[in-house]
Amino acid sequence: MKTKIAGTCVRWATPVLLALTLSGTLFAQDAEPAGPSPEELKVMLDTLWVMITAFLVFWMNAGFGCVEAGLCRAKNATNILGKNFVVFAFSTIAYWIVGFAIMFGDGSSFMGMSGWMLGGADNSPAMGDAYQGVFGSLNWTGVPLLAKFFFQLVFAGTAATIVSGCVAERIHYKSFIIFTLILVGLSYPITGHWIWGGGWLGSMGFSDFAGSTVVHAVGGWAGLAGILLLGPRRGKYRADGSMQPIPGHSMALVFLGGLILWLGWFGFNPGSTMAADPTGIAHVAMTTNLACCAAILSSTITAWLMLGKPDFSMTVNGALAGLVAITAPCYFVTVGASAIIGFVAGIIVVFAVLFFDKIKIDDPVGALSVHLANGIWGTIAVGLFASAAAPGGKDGLLSGGGFELLQTQLIGTLAVGAFTLTLALAAWFLIKMTLGIRVSPEDESRGLDISEMGMEAYGADPMHK
Repeated sequence: MKTKIAGTCVRWATPVLLALTLSGTLFAQDAEPAGPSPEELKVMLDTLWVMITAFLVFWMNAGFGCVEAGLCRAKNATNILGKNFVVFAFSTIAYWIVGFAIMFGDGSSFMGMSGWMLGGADNSPAMGDAYQGVFGSLNWTGVPLLAKFFFQLVFAGTAATIVSGCVAERIHYKSFIIFTLILVGLSYPITGHWIWGGGWLGSMGFSDFAGSTVVHAVGGWAGLAGILLLGPRRGKYRADGSMQPIPGHSMALVFLGGLILWLGWFGFNPGSTMAADPTGIAHVAMTTNLACCAAILSSTITAWLMLGKPDFSMTVNGALAGLVAITAPCYFVTVGASAIIGFVAGIIVVFAVLFFDKIKIDDPVGALSVHLANGIWGTIAVGLFASAAAPGGKDGLLSGGGFELLQTQLIGTLAVGAFTLTLALAAWFLIKMTLGIRVSPEDESRGLDISEMGMEAYGADPMHK
C-alpha cells in the first residue's frame, strides 16, 4: 500500500516539479543576461590569445638553453642551462619593479615615469574615454593590464637571454645575473619606451611590429659589449692570429632548441597583434614561417659554398636569423617580400659569423650574427619592403612610399644601437671593476660546470669502478 501511494505521489510530483523548474528557468532568463556582450566576448578572446602566445614565448627559454648548451662544450653545459633558467626569474623581478613602468608608463618622450610595480590603473577602453590611467601607450588593446604585463615580460626576458650566448663559457654566473637586472630594469625599457611606449621614435613613425630592434638588436648590442670587455675564450685564436674552431658538444640539443624557438616564434610575432584578429594573425604567421624557411634554404646553400659542407649549425642559425629579420616587418610586408627578407637573412648570418671570427669577436653560439646583424636587417627591411597591401597599411621605398620610412628606420637603428652599446659598456665595466666578470684561466680550463656550478651536466658515476 505504501509503495502504491508513493508511486502515485511520484507520478503527480514529477510534472509539477518539472513545471516549476522550467518556470524558474524562464524567470531567470528574464532577469539575467543571456551571455557576454560582443564587447565582453572580444576581450575574453583577445585575452586568451595574448596569454597563450605569451606562454609560447616563455617556452622559448628552453629553446635558447638547448641551442646555447649544444653549441658550447660539455664542460660548460650546466652553467649555460642555469643561466637560461634563472634569467627569466630575475627578469621578472626587474621588469615588475621598474622596467614595465619605464617602458609603458606615462612620462616623457625619453622614458615612462609612472606605474612602478604595476601601481596605477590601466587606460582600458572599457573604462570610458574620460578615464585616465598611467599606461596610455597600451590603451589600444583592451586586454587586462596583467595580460599586457605578462606578454611584454616574456619579450624582456628574451632580450636578456640573447646576452647569455654571447658571453658563454667564460663569465661569472653572478656577474651575468647582475647585468640581467640592469638590462631588463633600465636599458631595455628605455629604448622600448622610445618605440612602443609613446616615445620619440614611435612619434616619428618608426615601425617595429614584434621586436627586431626592441628585443633582438638590443640583446645583441648588450651582448657585444660583454664580449668586448670579456675577450675571447682561451685557445680560440692561435698565436699567429688564425682562428681555432671550438665545436659544440651536442647537435641534438641544437636541433631540439631550434625547433622549440621556431614554434615559440608563432607566439612572438602573431601574438603581437594582442587581439584575436584573424586576418592579422594569419598574415603574420605566414610571413614568419616563410621567412624562416627561405633563410634555412639560403644559409644552408651559402655555408655549403663557403665551407664545403652543409654546416648544420649554420642551418639552425639561419632559421633563427630569418625569424629575427621578419620580426619587425611581419605585419607590414607582403608574403612575397617576407621570402626575400628571409633569404637575405640566411646569407647575412653566414657571412656575419665569418666576419666576427675574422675580427676576433668571439661569439660562441653566433648570437651576434643571428640577433644583432639580422635585427638590424629586419628593421631596415621595413623601410624597404613595407606595403599598403599588408595589414600594416604603409608603403616603404620599394612600394612607392619614398625614402621617409627608410630614413626613420635608419635613425632608430642608430639611436637604439648607440644608446644600448654605451650603457651596456658602462654596466659591464662597473661590474668588472667590482665583482669581476671573467673566471680565472684555471677555472675556464676546468669548465664552468665545476668552477661556477659545482656539478657537471654529464658527470661520471661515482659508484663505477
